[in-house]
Amino acid sequence: MITNKRHERVVSILLNAFFILLSAVFIIPILSVVFISFTSEASISQNGYPFFFREFNLNAFKYIFDNPKTIVDAYKVTILISFGGTFLYLLLATMAAYVISRPDFPYRKHITFFFFFTMLFNGGLVPTYILMSQTLHLKNTYAAMIIPLLVNVWYLIMLKTFMADIPNEIIESARIDGAGHGTIYLRFILPLSKPALATIGLLTLLDYWNSWQPAMLYIDEKEMYPLQYMLQVMLRNIMEILKEMQNNISLGGMENLPSESARMAMCLLAVGPMLFIFPFFQKYFTRGLTVGAVKG
Repeated sequence: MITNKRHERVVSILLNAFFILLSAVFIIPILSVVFISFTSEASISQNGYPFFFREFNLNAFKYIFDNPKTIVDAYKVTILISFGGTFLYLLLATMAAYVISRPDFPYRKHITFFFFFTMLFNGGLVPTYILMSQTLHLKNTYAAMIIPLLVNVWYLIMLKTFMADIPNEIIESARIDGAGHGTIYLRFILPLSKPALATIGLLTLLDYWNSWQPAMLYIDEKEMYPLQYMLQVMLRNIMEILKEMQNNISLGGMENLPSESARMAMCLLAVGPMLFIFPFFQKYFTRGLTVGAVKG
């Protein structure tokens, strides 16, 4: 008994140490990004990237917020397409997943294969661009940034697998009481699928929040740039200014122009809101990814 307890204690210590180190591997880079963003460009050039606070320099943030309205507008656009796109995706995906998860639906296998086929083959960038810009005429619209991410088949299959685990007896009893498919979907399927909805919702929200390619392809108006693309444009402007200075041999003042620190400051602006949102989904996240994972 004593030997077994010692063995369990040693294993527990090793596991805790392993996960502490693993957590550090993820946390230290994030802290480093914070420290670098508050470090002057001159200090980075002379001493390299800091792992702790060397100074409290706001030059990078002053450069980014030189025109606050630009950043505020970019946040508004990103919030709109992220939450709006996530809501629309969950609405469409849950309805589709409910249909193909029901064993009494005769065409579920055919429709599931149709969805799965799109994961293997797609039209490609050029036909998609022609469809969005010339056929649907969606350039410079919010729909152009929402529609490209509106159908994620992998998340749809996850929802389908989760809903297939819901006992069929619940649905049958609801039908006996006179409930139709709409009532079953709203009052039984959606409440019982909260872990899956929270997980897929968070993943979809992250996809929309980090999306920049649709804006690059379909948006020409600066006021409609989402945050990620706006930050890319600002970073590209910094690189162009530095290149112009080097070509003109005007090195004076280059060290005062934030480039590396601005990169990290932009990372904070992009990642920060999601770090605050994640804890609200955490209690559902693990269960949503694991429940139903053993079934096909």
